[in-house]
Order: sequence, then C-alpha cells, then structure tokens
Amino acid sequence: MKIAPLETALLYKPCSVGDLNFQTTDELNDVEIIVGQERAIASIRFGIRVDKAGYNIFALAPSGTGKMTTVMQLVEQEAAHKKIPSDWCYVFNFDQPAKPRLLSLPAGKGKLFQKDMEQLIDELRIALPASFEGDEYRSRVEEIEEESRHREFQEINRLREEAANAHIILTETPTGYAFAPVDEKDVVIDAERFNQLSKEEQQRIQQSIIELQQRLQKLLKKFPAWRKETKRKIKDLNREVAEFAVGHSIHELKETYGDQQTVLDYLDEIERDIIGHVRDFIPHRESALPFMEMPQQSDPFKRYQVNLMVDLNDNKTAPVVYEDHPNYANLMGRCDHEAFMGSLVTDFTMIKPGALHKANGGYLILDARKLLMQPYAWESLKRTLQSGEIRIESLERSLSLISTSALEPEPIPLELKLILLGDRLIYYLLNYYDPEFQDLFKVAADFDDTVGREDSAIEYAKVLATIARQEKLQSLSRDAVARVIEHSARMTGDAEKLSTHLRSIKDLLIEADYWAGQNGHDCINASDVQQAIDQKVYRLDRIRERLYEHIQRGTVLIDTQGSVAGQINGLSVLQIGEFSFGQPSRITATTRLGNGKLVDIERETELGGAIHSKGVLILAGFIASRYARSKPFSMSATLVFEQSYGGVDGDSASLAELCSILSSLTQIPLRQDLAMTGSVNQLGRVQAIGGVNEKIEGFFDICKKQGLTGTQGVIIPSANIKHLMLRWDVVHAAQSGQFHIYAVKNVDEALELLTGMVAGDPDENGVFPQDSVNGKVDAQLARFTEISQAFLSKNNGHD
Repeated sequence: MKIAPLETALLYKPCSVGDLNFQTTDELNDVEIIVGQERAIASIRFGIRVDKAGYNIFALAPSGTGKMTTVMQLVEQEAAHKKIPSDWCYVFNFDQPAKPRLLSLPAGKGKLFQKDMEQLIDELRIALPASFEGDEYRSRVEEIEEESRHREFQEINRLREEAANAHIILTETPTGYAFAPVDEKDVVIDAERFNQLSKEEQQRIQQSIIELQQRLQKLLKKFPAWRKETKRKIKDLNREVAEFAVGHSIHELKETYGDQQTVLDYLDEIERDIIGHVRDFIPHRESALPFMEMPQQSDPFKRYQVNLMVDLNDNKTAPVVYEDHPNYANLMGRCDHEAFMGSLVTDFTMIKPGALHKANGGYLILDARKLLMQPYAWESLKRTLQSGEIRIESLERSLSLISTSALEPEPIPLELKLILLGDRLIYYLLNYYDPEFQDLFKVAADFDDTVGREDSAIEYAKVLATIARQEKLQSLSRDAVARVIEHSARMTGDAEKLSTHLRSIKDLLIEADYWAGQNGHDCINASDVQQAIDQKVYRLDRIRERLYEHIQRGTVLIDTQGSVAGQINGLSVLQIGEFSFGQPSRITATTRLGNGKLVDIERETELGGAIHSKGVLILAGFIASRYARSKPFSMSATLVFEQSYGGVDGDSASLAELCSILSSLTQIPLRQDLAMTGSVNQLGRVQAIGGVNEKIEGFFDICKKQGLTGTQGVIIPSANIKHLMLRWDVVHAAQSGQFHIYAVKNVDEALELLTGMVAGDPDENGVFPQDSVNGKVDAQLARFTEISQAFLSKNNGHD
C-alpha cells in the first residue's frame, strides 16, 4: 500500500482570528493569571483553610509558571477574611534581665503602647529630677538630717556636762574623742600636776574617766544605727516623692490598658522598680572615666522602653509575608550587638524580628531552593514548626560554638500557614529523604505546565491583556494574540495545548512591544510577534548554525539524496539553555553470521544511556520473535551513531536502527532523502517521541541548504501528529510539494516508505512473500542458519 504524506492542515493548527471578538486587547478586562490551574488552586485553598497542624503547602512547578503570582493572589484573598493577629513586644525583665519578657497586645495597640511608654519616660525624665530638686524635698531632707545631728549633739553635750561636773572635759581630736581632768578654773591638769595630786585623787579621776569612756563608747555605738535610721527615713521620703511623681502618669496608663492584665502587671513592675531604684534618678554629678571622658552609668530609663517586634497597626488583613532571603537570622530573628569599651554588648531593645514573627498569625511564603541553600535554615524552620514557638537564639549558641552568656528572649507562640515554592524535583527529593517532611507539608499543590487549547482562546487573550497592562506595554491586535497563542502551543510541543509558563509569554510580549516601537506601530501586530520570535532564535542559534555548516561542507556526513543499504538518517534534539533544535545523525548497521547478538557500539564505549540500550535490546527481541520463532537466530549486528562524540540516550532512534539492520541484512537500500524518528516496541508498533517539531525542522534546514528535490521528507510516528506545530516555511514547502511528512504506525509502513518495496504479510503458515522485504529478511536468516549448520557439521566431521 502507498502511504501518502500528511495533509498541510495537520502540520500546523492555526488560531482562528474569527474566534477573537475584539480588535485589540484594550477591549478586554484584566483577569487573575491562573488559567488552567484548577487542581493547584483547589489544593492551595484546601491547605489554607484546614486549621490543623502539619497542613502546610508545597507548590510544585518549574520556575516561571506563575505559581508565585497564583499563591499570592489566593493567600491575599483568604487573609482578607481572617482575623488580624496580635502585636508582640519585648520588655525588660526586672527579675531576670537576661530573659526579656513578652507582651501580647491587640492588633494596632503595640505601636500605641510603645508611644505611651516613650511619653511616660519623657515625663519621668522631667518629673523625677524636678521632684528631688524642689525646696520642699530639700527642706524635709535637711530636717531629717538636722534631727539626726541634733540628737547626736544632744547626747554628746549631756555626756560633756556630766564630765564637767566631775571636773573632766570632753575634747575632740583628729582621731576621735578624749577626756582630760581640769581644776576649779577649768584649766587642764597636765601630767606634772597630775602626779603631784594625792593617790586617792588620782584614782578618783582615773575611775571617772574610765566610766565616762565606757559611756562614750556605748553612745558612739548607737550613732550608726541612728544614722541608718536617718538614711531609712530619707529613703522613705524618696519613695514617697517618687510615688507621687510617677503615680499619676502610671495610673493614667493603667486606666488606658485596664483590659490588658499583662500590661497592668508590667506597669506595676515598672512602678516598683522606679521606687526601688530611685537613687538612679536623683540628680547627681556622674563621675567620668578620665581616659574616656564618658559616663560610667547608662541611661536608667532605657529599661522602660518597649521593643515592638510585630506591628500590625497598618494592616487591614492578616499578614502575608514573602521572604526573599530566608537565612537563619531572617527567619528566626536575631539579637544585635554594639561595641562598647572594646566589647560587644546587647540588650532587649536590640532584638530584631524575623519573617516568622512578621507572618505570625498569617501566611509565610518561601522559595524552597533558596531556603535549602542557607545553612541550618531548613532544620531550624522544621524545629520551630514542630514546637509551635519562635525561639530567638544566635546560631553560634544553638550549635554550641560559644559558651558566653547571651539574651534568652521569651519564645513567641507560633501560628501560621507556611507555603513553599519549588520545583517538582525538590519536592520529591524532600519527600523521599526527609522523614519529617510529610508531617509538616501534607498538601501538595501541583501546577500544570499546560492548559487545554480548546475553547481557551478568549481566556488566554485576557491573560495577555493583563500582562501587557501590568508591564505597561502596547495593546495587542487580535492577529498578534492569535500568533502568541500559536507560539504558546509550539512551546508546549503539542498543537492541542497552551503553555502556562508565564515568564516566557511575558518575555515574548516585551520583545514584541520593542519591535512594534521600532516598526512605528501603535499596537503590537502579528509581524512584531513573529519578529520577536525570529530575533530570539537568531540570538541563540550560533551553535546550530555551526553544526549545520559542518554538514553543508561535508565535514559531518549526511546524505539527502540516493539510497544506501544499512544506512539511515536518524533525528535527535539538542537542548542548549532555553534553545533547542533538531540534529540529523547518520546511523549505520552491519550484519553477519552470528548467534543473535546485537552489539550497540554506543553502549560498549559507555557513550550510550540506559534508555538507548533498552531500545536496542527491544530490537533484538522484535527480530527474533518475527523471523526466528522456529529456527536458530543466526545473525549478529552492530549499530552505531556515526560521528557522534558525546553521550547518546533515549529510544527515539530505535525505529531507524531497526530499519538499518534489516536493510543491512537484506542489502535492500534505504532512501537517504528521508529521515526518521520514532521508537518501536517488541511487536513492531511505532511509539511517540518528543521534540518532533524540532527534528522535522532540523532535517528540513539541511535539505534546504543542499537543495530541495521534492522527494525529501521525514517519517514520524502517527501518535505524534497531534503535536505538530511546524514553522511556516516547512508548512509552505510541504504545501508546495517540496517536502513531505509521513506518519507510520508500524515497522512495515516505515520499510515500505524507505525501500519502495512491499513489506509483506505472513500467510496462514507464517511464510512471507519472497519478493517482499520481510520475505528477503526471512530468506537471508534461513541462509545464515544453513551456513551455520553446515559449518558445525563440517567441524564435527573433522572431530
């Protein structure tokens, strides 16, 4: 039977302009750019709304498919209906300064509380010093001190009077007090006069002095207690003055935050601390370090400041946070330090929030790849999710690299929905290698790479209109929209699908907008879109151009005319960055008498991949099952990709390899003006392959350079017809009969095209017609078997 080339209508599926009921995209409304992602959208909404531990979301899709945009849109929609979470503050812990306390306030109250405390501090800076500088305070202090001095003076005078009655005077010396005897004229009796006194008088004076000294010692022992009592009275006075100074301001704050018990407790602690440390607030001259000329004491009011960690004052919805650099500190928060006198110091005011703090009570979105690249970020994030609290700790301390004391802020309770964005490979690797992954990310949102083309033209046009407006591009004519839709189908490698890779579509529109401006168009036309496509190919096809040049100059051997036995043109696809193109390759086969082994030179030299080796083994199975079911398989064959110096993988050349083996075996020449692609199974059926458009175009370009003869073409699997979206020049060549694309379902159809002979069907006895390809294969294998048996008989006879 004669196989006809494919009709032109099957080579390219155009977008009907008549289906686009607009002139330019300015007439179209904006849409959410989530076309064709119903499964992913449903998964994300499910994960967001399930309020249980572990139902975090992993959005799987290649970069550029719009998963970030989709996730942000859905999360923001849900956040608008969710309660705004609390503000969080860190304040000084008066009992344990190294462990700052945590305060939770209603959303928006944190900023007000911080400002109220700043105002309180400003008031105290004025009120406290003023209270202790007033005349009333000074007079009361002087009164207490005067009372104490008067008491001491009174007791000393009483003792002095008693001593005077005994003719003894009390005198003050640089080292203390001393007693000395005097005569009736109050003249001190010196030692010479004292010795002249009678023994009885001397003893009386000495006894009186001893008694007075004992009484003086008892009196002096009372002085410290009296002075301590004086200090206590002054301290009580200071407390009274401080209470009066701060009481009014703090009482107003307590009324403001009367419904916040934690804040009331904290204000009580502030009041007690101010009163307990009132000495710090009394004006006095600060001693300075002579070598630094700076105060020794820090600002005593600093410990009453409020470190507002999370401020949702401006939020109208629950927080939605995307952290672009998810390292340990940016996720978990950190404690900053400042240099002071050659060392690093920190306090609770230097605690900084991380993304987990900012997103607490809402949604946190992270890029999985960036997260996994940061040291200890992944393990720390998992530990935080499992514990349900955010613990700020330096990485050095958590790894036990340092043992110095540091701040230990009170952990913040964590309640958020975490969404990771990443490639499918990352998801599957984590799922396989991390045993905790499934416990924390129970929802997978798998984004589709394509969307069905049927009835999607208008929706896709709205997406293009939205992108154009967002990027501030010119509007697209409907011809341009149709061309973009056609190119989108080409990008997917399927005429019945459209690409959802929005980054590529956006890049195409930006470049088309540039060429529209260069061409003086007031909107983007189809020609501008085509020019953008052509120019991008031009920028990237240097390597393709050089490879084709080698073929044109005969350096790489590819025939596009004539017929040769055991030789065929295979087709492969090379991917270099974002550019792929077809590469013709010569495949040759040699056959000989043997034991049924097919030698794959690519595999023997370790240049062939596992899939290619599998395809070669399938060929051996097919040949043996079709032609040697009831007799020995007495053939060996060798296969190779000529002038191939790199790795070969895939089974898309297995059909071509099979035809070259059968041609070599029968010495029936194969047409060199036809190239072939397709895989084959053990039953001889031809299976679909990838990159069919690039493969066809690659052979077409070679034939065009060497001169189109009108007989050249490509053989493809019938299953690939629905994938055809060929270049216009290829379609036009096919339409004019200069180039042909044939689709085959099995090996026999391919052999008939390549040889011009009938493949041949077996009769009821399994015998092929003698003048058919299969008949000649069967006959040649029978001859190999006869030769083999004769050779064995001859050798046995000699033995």
